[in-house]
Formats: sequence, structure tokens, C-alpha cells
Amino acid sequence: MAYADEVFINMCRSILENGQDTSGEKVRPRWPDGTKAYTVKKFGVVNRYDLRKEFPILTLRKTALRSAVDEILWIWQKKSNNIEDLNSHIWDEWADENGSIGKAYGYQLGIKHQYREGMFDQVDRVLYDLKNNPYSRRIMTNIYNFEDLHEMNLYPCAYSMTFNCTKNPETGRLVLNAVLNQRSNDVLAANNWNVVQYAVLMHMMAQVSGMEAGELVHMIADAHIYDRHIPLIEELIAREPYPAPTFRLNPEVKNFYDFTVDDIELENYRYGEQIKDIPIAI
Repeated sequence: MAYADEVFINMCRSILENGQDTSGEKVRPRWPDGTKAYTVKKFGVVNRYDLRKEFPILTLRKTALRSAVDEILWIWQKKSNNIEDLNSHIWDEWADENGSIGKAYGYQLGIKHQYREGMFDQVDRVLYDLKNNPYSRRIMTNIYNFEDLHEMNLYPCAYSMTFNCTKNPETGRLVLNAVLNQRSNDVLAANNWNVVQYAVLMHMMAQVSGMEAGELVHMIADAHIYDRHIPLIEELIAREPYPAPTFRLNPEVKNFYDFTVDDIELENYRYGEQIKDIPIAI
């Protein structure tokens, strides 16, 4: 069994068996038919993935790795807030007539700030510190900008990354670890999507900084399963998982801004039947 499947199954069981049901409560999300979208939720879920051991992608069903990476590059590399720069339709519901999602996600990462060392946006500041100050305890990003929330079509869900470097005692190489903070996570639709995105991001940043990718700690304030997703989750976690595939990243790329989705590869990725037409609450 892939470790990602084990984590996912245990998390889902914990939510279903011990979570709080919000049925009848005052909730914001709605289904496309206008019905209130209730959840079973747990507060403060923490999952850890050691990227040196396995790539954390589900085998219970397919996670569309290329599309997930395309989105993370849209945010972290292109620093875009326009769906015209994205090769999927996952943000269409939140885009305006011009394709903009407002001052959210990539827009926030692209804002330049003045530091003692010069002007950097948040991504370039991380890359600078990983190369020049790897033991700094201040290597982080945060896109939950309260000043701009009123101009965001969706408040950021995965909003903060904190990077921390350790050393591999066997090789002497630096190891890049990170904490991903997420205020809200739709477990069926987005949980593993987010995990693989930030796992790939860590591999990319580690490679261009001369490091190894280490631990990804995923901290979720509100991990929830929507009411209409419960039977889908129950069927999914009853499946037989497969062994984890092998992840490969093009070793020739030395500049973060040169990565494309063609630089990632999964070997021996076996997975169960895809769940199609998952209803998405808005």
C-alpha cells in the first residue's frame, strides 16, 4: 500500500467516525442547485509525508499530476491570477468576465516587497534564502493578505508555506522540509491534489537550491467531507490500493522558472477507477 493511501484512508475514517456534522447549521457553500452544502468535518488535521521515501500520490484513484502541477506553476511560477494562463478549467467558477480571480493566489506571490537585501516577491525571496540563508527560520510565504481579501473571488485555501532546512547526516547534503498551512480542505476533491502539488514544488525548489526534498507537513484547520461526497468516499477507501509509483524530475533544470509539466514523470503509476463528475460546492 502506498503511504499516501494509508494516510488518506485513516483521515477519512477519522472524519466520518469522529467528525462534526454541520447539517442544519449556518453554512456558506451551496451546491449548483442552490441547496446548502453541509459537511462532516474535523479540526486540526496534520499529515506528514517523507518525500525521500515515497511520492505521496493516491493509488485508490488517479490524481491528475500534470494538471495539478500546471496549477501550482500558474500560482508560483507565472504568479498569475488569470485563467487564460491556466491549462485547465478548475478555476472557471471563480473567474470574472476577463478571466481574473481577483487579487488572489499568484497575484499575492508576485507582489514585490522591500527587504534589506533588495526588492523581492515572495517566491524569489524564498529562492534567495534557500541559497544564501538556508538555516534561516524566516523562509516563508503567506498569501492571506487581509488588505486585499475584498478583491479576491475566493479566499486562499492553502495560504502559507514555511520552509525549513536540515542536513542529511549520511550525505552531508541539505534537506528541504516544509509546512503547508491550509484553512479549508475538501477531502475528496482537493486533498491529494494539494499534497502532490506541494510535494512537486518542494522537489523543484530543492533541486534548484542543491538540496534533497525532505518532509512535507500538511496542516489543515478544517478538513471536511461534503454530504454528497460521503458515499463516494466510503466506496473509495474500501478499495485495494497499489504500491507507490516512482517520481522523477528532470535533473537538467537548475532554474525554478524553467520547469514545465514535461519535466515531471511517474513510473509504474497504477490506480483504481476514477470517480467522475464529482459535485463541487461553491
